Amino acid sequence: MSEHNNQHDHHDDHHDDDVGYHATVKGYLVGFILSIILTAIPFALVMGKGITSSSTLALVLLAFAAVQIVVHMIYFLHMNSKVEGGWSMLALIFTVAIVFIMLAGSVWVMFHLNANMMPVHDMRNMP
Repeated sequence: MSEHNNQHDHHDDHHDDDVGYHATVKGYLVGFILSIILTAIPFALVMGKGITSSSTLALVLLAFAAVQIVVHMIYFLHMNSKVEGGWSMLALIFTVAIVFIMLAGSVWVMFHLNANMMPVHDMRNMP
């Protein structure tokens, strides 16, 4: 009987090593408030026409979107370098790299297809 208790006590010791993020109500509230702010500011910029240049507005909106993605990953998905021994962060970095390669490759292919296509002739003059 004492051997069984010894094994059980040894098994429980491994749970103290967990350094992962533990969710709290305060953490969720901070994330929620930040998400509201990061949504309300771009909405006000668009609706109030605060920025007249469409390219500048697009860059500002993309910046707010990127910050909001980071807020969601930290406060709601609980991603950091300590969770799961860093494997979830490594998976995120790999995903971002693959998405970047796919988007950049697609834009590169479309640009070169457009530049190297044969010119379209006027079809009305064809016999």
